Amino acid sequence: MERFPFSLTDTEKTALKDLVWRRIMDRLNRRETPLAEPPSDILREPYGVFVTLKRRGALRGCIGHIVADRPIWRNVADMALAAAFEDPRFPPLGRAELDGLEVEITILSPLAPCPDPDRIEVGRHGLFIRKGLHSGLLLPQVPVEWGWDRVTFLRQTCRKAGLDEDVWKDPDTKIYWFEGVVF
Repeated sequence: MERFPFSLTDTEKTALKDLVWRRIMDRLNRRETPLAEPPSDILREPYGVFVTLKRRGALRGCIGHIVADRPIWRNVADMALAAAFEDPRFPPLGRAELDGLEVEITILSPLAPCPDPDRIEVGRHGLFIRKGLHSGLLLPQVPVEWGWDRVTFLRQTCRKAGLDEDVWKDPDTKIYWFEGVVF
């Protein structure tokens, strides 16, 4: 896998984070502000994204759209609401939780079949594992945050998919990798 040749300016990153906050505040204030036009052309390009919310360092919501079929701007706006109010692991975000809330955005490269699990680099690659009706995804920053090695990363992605942790060794299991720009 070649390096993901994607970058954003600090201004574009700030605009995306501001967009997340606006969408969350609009929902909390029960108003619907029309989605503004993105401030640059790159934010109109189709990429998958994840929006992660953490409160005082602990995960509070994380939802993404992995298919590059919609503009970054639209995906971030939609995933902001999903991470805050629709993550099934958490109740909808409440106003009292805004203090200490942090926003992290990950822009995904296209997913590609991983040719060899030995080539997975912790901190560079994210993983998507699929077997039958089960699938699970972990972002590139997750194994770094948890101090995992490559094998633990593969096992944890299998567990996220609801599969036995060593099913990644099964030739019928599909392993995809991707990179992400995280900010």
